[in-house]
Parts: sequence; C-alpha cells; structure tokens
Amino acid sequence: MARKLDKQKALIMRRKGMSYSQIKDKLGISKSTLSGWLYNMPLSEKRIRELQADSPIRIERFRNTMRAKREARLEKVFQKVSKDIGVFSEREIFLLGLFLYWGEGTKMQKGSVVLTNTNPSMLKFFIKWLELFNVKRKNLKIKLHLYSDMNIKKSIGFWSKELKIPVSQFRKSYIKRTKLSSITYKNGFGKGTCCVMFDNRDLWEYIVMSLKYISRISNNIRP
Repeated sequence: MARKLDKQKALIMRRKGMSYSQIKDKLGISKSTLSGWLYNMPLSEKRIRELQADSPIRIERFRNTMRAKREARLEKVFQKVSKDIGVFSEREIFLLGLFLYWGEGTKMQKGSVVLTNTNPSMLKFFIKWLELFNVKRKNLKIKLHLYSDMNIKKSIGFWSKELKIPVSQFRKSYIKRTKLSSITYKNGFGKGTCCVMFDNRDLWEYIVMSLKYISRISNNIRP
C-alpha cells in the first residue's frame, strides 16, 4: 500500500516537471525504481534545460569559474600596482603615516598619539611609522574594545602576537555588553578593535601641526 502511494506521489511530482533526483530526494525512492515507474513520462527539452540551469553542481561550477577569472584578473592588477608603487622610501613612509593619522588618528586627545582600528596591518604600519620618531615598542600602550561574548584572553593574545607587544603593556580591555553575534556586519570585528597609544606632548603637537600644514597646502591644489 505504501509503495502504491509513493508511486502516485512520484507521478504527481513528475507531472509538475520534477527530475528523478528531485523526486528521489523527496520520497527516498531509488532512481532505478523511478525509471520503471516514469519511463513513459519524459521531460520536455525546455524543462531539461531549466533543470540544468538550476543544478547546484552547475551553479557551483559557474561560481568557481567566475571566482578563478576574478582572482586571475586581480592578480594582474596586483602585479601592475606592485611595479607602479615599488618600495617606499623613508620620506614616503613619513607622509603616508601623516595621511593615515589625518584620516584615522585621534586629534582631540591632547598629548596622546592614538590610532584605533580593527585591521592589524594598519596598526603595524602605524607602529612602524612611530619608529621614525624614535618611539620604542616598549613605550606603547594597547587597549582593546571587545564584545561580551568574545574570548577575551584569546583576543588579547592575538593582538599581542600580531603587534609584537607583550601583554604587560595592555590596559584593561573595554568590554561592550552588546554581543558580537547580534551585529549583522561583522567584517573586521572578529578580534575586536585595537587602540595603540603613545603619550607624548611634543610628538602630538608635531603631528597636529603637520596635518595643519598638509591641510593648508591641499587647499592650494587646483582641482
């Protein structure tokens, strides 16, 4: 009786244009059995093309092909960029650091040179830039902004390793009560936000006046 009912269901599904694989997944009936039941119910060429277009394997193959093309295209762009940019001179690093601080650095905290970001590479560059001013890593302070459902110890270890700064130089982390799992846009927040600080009035004033100079000459650049 159950077999007869399955056959009736299979016939109905076939009339709706379902493939053997789709019916098999729904009813758990082998393709050989379905072939015997539905041999006189072939699908139209149009429907076959539709099923092929919707095939997960075909879609995945298409995605992989497009991904490979995109990666190959970006690799060519990267190679061109590598030649165009080349190696940074010390002066270029100095200027790049100023523009980074202009966009991302703290200006209102007088006497403290501070950069906060979620990107380890950006903070590594910032530390490298500070070395131009003879700032030693041992004089830097680190503070993390984390979420309550994060592994605090693991996050601190991550940033300590990435920045090559011992945990002893880390201030108490700021823990947000909001959970990371409640944030819809998580890109870049996996290890929290890291704040690199160096307290020095003279350097802060030098940087701020440098930015003032850059702003002034930028106003004289013709569009």
